[in-house]
Amino acid sequence: MSKILIPLAAGFEEIEAVTNIDVLRRAGMDVITAGIGSKQIEGDHGIKIETDTEISELSADDISAVVLPGGMPGAANLRNSAELLKLIRAVNDKGNLCAAVCAAPIVLEAAGILEGKNATSYPGFGDQMQSANYREERVVIDDNIITGRGPGVAMEFALTIVEYLLNGKERVELEKAMLVK
Repeated sequence: MSKILIPLAAGFEEIEAVTNIDVLRRAGMDVITAGIGSKQIEGDHGIKIETDTEISELSADDISAVVLPGGMPGAANLRNSAELLKLIRAVNDKGNLCAAVCAAPIVLEAAGILEGKNATSYPGFGDQMQSANYREERVVIDDNIITGRGPGVAMEFALTIVEYLLNGKERVELEKAMLVK
């Protein structure tokens, strides 16, 4: 498997970004973080992260999955990146995982990959996901699309990705090791 991309844009939700990066790396996955416009990205709550690279340095051939943290204006800044939208479409065209939590499902909508899919988001963003079958569950899986509600489901969302990409046994082992259950 090539890399799992977690892009960060100014105003990202720190809990969602760091939880996904950490949990997926604990599961042994090859995660790459990429900044939108810079390698130094500041989250919505003032936490700064230096990413591995910038989005402009990546090719769709390098990426096998995309996981988008939410937050505002982070999700809007992700949505405004033509390079990211192109990568998301390429990953989706291969049938590979495209996941987004909180406000970030609006990015999947902008990429044109939510049509007819069951999806969720942070409350209040459903009207920006007109092509999706909107749900209010904590985490929603529809084929290669996984969406989650918000910061409070960050761990569940990340573990769902682990189960989707690896298996349920790996998820259970991580839950035990991290005292999730």
